[in-house]
Amino acid sequence: MSTAPRLTALDALHRSLGATMTDFAGWDMPLRYGSERDEHNAVRTKAGLFDLSHMGEITVTGPQAVELLDYALVGNISTVGNGRARYTMICQEDGGILDDLIVYRLGETEYMVVANASNAQVVLDALTERAAGFDAEVRDDRDAYALIAVQGPESPGILKQLTDADLDGLKYYAGLPGTVAGVPALIARTGYTGEDGFELFLKPEHAEGVWKALTEAGAPVGLIPCGLSCRDTLRLEAGMPLYGHELTTALTPFDAGLGRVVKFEKTTNGGRFVGREALEKAAERAETAPPRRLVGLVAEGRRVPRAGMSVVANGEVVGEITSGAPSPTLGKPIAMAYVDAAVAEPGTEGVGVDVRGTHEPYTVVALPFYKRRK
Repeated sequence: MSTAPRLTALDALHRSLGATMTDFAGWDMPLRYGSERDEHNAVRTKAGLFDLSHMGEITVTGPQAVELLDYALVGNISTVGNGRARYTMICQEDGGILDDLIVYRLGETEYMVVANASNAQVVLDALTERAAGFDAEVRDDRDAYALIAVQGPESPGILKQLTDADLDGLKYYAGLPGTVAGVPALIARTGYTGEDGFELFLKPEHAEGVWKALTEAGAPVGLIPCGLSCRDTLRLEAGMPLYGHELTTALTPFDAGLGRVVKFEKTTNGGRFVGREALEKAAERAETAPPRRLVGLVAEGRRVPRAGMSVVANGEVVGEITSGAPSPTLGKPIAMAYVDAAVAEPGTEGVGVDVRGTHEPYTVVALPFYKRRK
């Protein structure tokens, strides 16, 4: 039995804008409105507007909310200040990554966990199960929020026209309650594009009004609506991992080169958290005999590498592509790949990607491919 895809509060608006829609994690989402390249370049140079209402919001409240989160997640959530956010992960007992998350601290005992659309139910189930024995409540708030992002160098100027919140004082990875275009919103300085920008959590019934107000405020500086397709090339250039590609249950955070998110020095719950023992072993392995490392690859030719293609050197398979696309900013195809340590150093040549039987030449580079000028 196939279920109809879920629609965001902005569905009718996307269709009126002529968006090409696609099924993404059970949601009908805009893939692009016009040219993917134009949308990508708008975010890099001006601003882009995204509907991210497919993301999964889970609220955790109660006297032991932070103890629960410290136990359930690998990060040290007790050190997150009020109004701040943290990038973290939730792992299985064996250390495998269930999802990467952003946790926002909304109040003294209130937190919002934002999960990827494809994993929202898995994360909700895991948090609910891990809440046993804690004086805390886990609430599915996926239907309570629409999420709109405005990203790019012009985004602070655009948003300032619609809010009296102190955007200049709002640091990266912080969120504050305010009003946008006259309606309440949580304004977070977060994003997945490698640019400055904001993510606005608001009630679904307010989404259309806020989208239209942002469109109007941004029109003079070149803001355009953007779909999931350019969001993928933007995050790839910025070296940001995508669940199901760079992150999976078969990998620990250490395998993914993101061991820094695992905090063994937590003091809550006597330092206990789900996956701790497995992750301690993974940390040791990563130091002594690292498995494959995540690197960037830049093509010398024009053929685009895709996830699952083999990376080769001297006739041997030495890795696998996790994400690949043409890079509008670099003007050539790029990819992220897990490769053997022997070929992981930036500048390594003689590396190829097996594109349908032909070994296309690539150069290994350090991630990210693109870093904005601050």
